[in-house]
Amino acid sequence: MKIQSVVFSAGRTGFFFDDQAAVKAGLPRDGFWYQGHPVTDGFKSVRQAGESISVMLVLEDGQVAVGDCTAVQYSGAGGRDPLFLAETYIPFLDEHIRPLLEGASVDAFRPLAEMLDTLEVDGRRIHTALRYGLSQAALDAVAKSQNMQKIEVVLNEYQLPFVPKPVPIFAQSGDDRYLCVDKMIIKEADVLPHALINNIDEKLGRNGEKLKEYIVWLKNRIESSDAFPSYHPDLHIDVYGTIGQIFEHDPDRIAAYLAELEKAAGDFALYIEGPVDMGQKSAQIEVMGRIRKSLQEIGCGVKLVADEWCNTYEDVRDFTDSQCCDMVQIKTPDLGSIHNTIESVLYAKQNGMEAYQGGTCNETDVSARTCVHLALATQADRMLAKPGMGFDEGYCIVKNEMNRVLSVLRHKRGKNLNIPEVMNG
Repeated sequence: MKIQSVVFSAGRTGFFFDDQAAVKAGLPRDGFWYQGHPVTDGFKSVRQAGESISVMLVLEDGQVAVGDCTAVQYSGAGGRDPLFLAETYIPFLDEHIRPLLEGASVDAFRPLAEMLDTLEVDGRRIHTALRYGLSQAALDAVAKSQNMQKIEVVLNEYQLPFVPKPVPIFAQSGDDRYLCVDKMIIKEADVLPHALINNIDEKLGRNGEKLKEYIVWLKNRIESSDAFPSYHPDLHIDVYGTIGQIFEHDPDRIAAYLAELEKAAGDFALYIEGPVDMGQKSAQIEVMGRIRKSLQEIGCGVKLVADEWCNTYEDVRDFTDSQCCDMVQIKTPDLGSIHNTIESVLYAKQNGMEAYQGGTCNETDVSARTCVHLALATQADRMLAKPGMGFDEGYCIVKNEMNRVLSVLRHKRGKNLNIPEVMNG
């Protein structure tokens, strides 16, 4: 099967682009936007509408394969590619990518994905968001040409076993960190609440007191839900490096504080994402490793999650090999082509690291549904409910796609689930 023609369209994402540097500097909120001026190149305001580009591959038989190019909420931060705007990149796609894809074969996913991921224009690799969306469309095209689900293509090409069980879903709240928790409890999200602790004075406290109070509330709120007596989620909170800021990046002081948070969480497992942001990868790995060692020395079970400066497959390998954390976030848009997400999850798990297949609230329904197939195929330890920060919409998209995929595969393999060790088409 070949690609007959290629169509691009501009779209909106499930959230917004935020200038992380400006937000972390403490700019005041005014309703849903921020007062003040952006400081990161490309931003016209501190918060602006998220943008996407849909890639549509029209196949010879008339079927249309789709992938969405998206970038993370905090584009341009933490070593990432610059702000992703449709008006900039649709002309680029028309000029450089359309001629390359029209007439191309979609007989196999990996070779096409690898070609797109290493493609250079004027001596530079194309934007990670483009690689992300183009590879999604490539996977969809191969699946459609072979009358398969996308998960089956991944299982076959990577020779992976089909594990007929869902992947735990991690729900994020955004700033509505109280009301959204109630929603998460009602729908029994596996992991919660993210909480968006990205401001010291408003959310963390100069001595960490506000986050500690929130975790106490969170624990009590879950335990007080009499309608769900057996509900016992993991707690996972993203602090965007703010803990490091208030404790001057001192590993022992940070570890002592995390031990206090562990007590506040009671018997709920506690994951802290991004405790520090050291401004570059080697320093990030070093300091997180020292925090982890200090936690082990004091017998604290809080688990550290790598996020900032863990942006590529190579970064995932480096963080995993260093054992500086307990879990790596594999932030799907940052890795470019989705084959890097597959290989990152597999590498982490094969080397004793928990693999969180994340992403961003700033994705679309198309990219989120594709990511479900990747997470199920690789059996990631958890995956993000996305897009959006309202919880319900992203959770609905991911949960329902996961159930659909598993139900179809179980049907195809027989109701007795007598599934071969490796999927072979």
